[in-house]
Amino acid sequence: MSLSFREKLSSAIAELPKYRVITYIDGFNLYFGIRQEAKKRGKMDCPDPSWYRYMWLDLEKMSTLMLTNRQELVAVKYFTASITGSKPKQERQNAFLDALRVNPKIEIIFGRFEPNRNECDHCGHPAYHPQEKKTDVNIATAMICDALEDRYDTAIIVTGDSDLTPALGAVKRLRPDKRLIAAFPPNRYSKEMEDVTLVPPIRIWETILRKSRLPEIIKRSGLPDVVRPHKYSGQPGCTSEAKPCGP
Repeated sequence: MSLSFREKLSSAIAELPKYRVITYIDGFNLYFGIRQEAKKRGKMDCPDPSWYRYMWLDLEKMSTLMLTNRQELVAVKYFTASITGSKPKQERQNAFLDALRVNPKIEIIFGRFEPNRNECDHCGHPAYHPQEKKTDVNIATAMICDALEDRYDTAIIVTGDSDLTPALGAVKRLRPDKRLIAAFPPNRYSKEMEDVTLVPPIRIWETILRKSRLPEIIKRSGLPDVVRPHKYSGQPGCTSEAKPCGP
């Protein structure tokens, strides 16, 4: 039986090459957006634990959920910095990074933390707090280089940091054929980014996060399993490490 015109057209479209997509994820911007939502839904000293389950994310799945059926995810680039000082936080971050490394499509690019000197408003004595460095520069460099090397047709930038606006503008000038889309994490938004990308932004809200959770245990060939930290289980209870939550 011969195919109808509609069936022939659908078959021809299905055989066309898909548009290549790379997602560029500002790890701390995504993390703190989720954490802020947990605090809004709970208390500042006792966040809603159900939102902490979204810290344990399958970034490939999250990225894929933002695509159309004419797009193909070719890479996920995750930008972060190694946490210092708190051993529990380091252990949770290391577990998450180990989980990401299982996926060959995900690349992790590190910045660093540097001491930032501030003076106490009351006594004037200096105090040093770690501040993340290089993430914006790393994202901008990767996004521009990948555009010039024709590694993507569309770039999805997961952040609400307007500091990336000049890099987005550079890509538009150097490779006007490239499509740029801003994807804003919970509680994050940049009017400047939306204006320069010229397309409606994606909102990464609970619908996407709920469908993008990693399994509790991740198998690794020749290495110990990666186990989800208890704090990211989403189970009822306090998410504060300092003291139990009151009523």
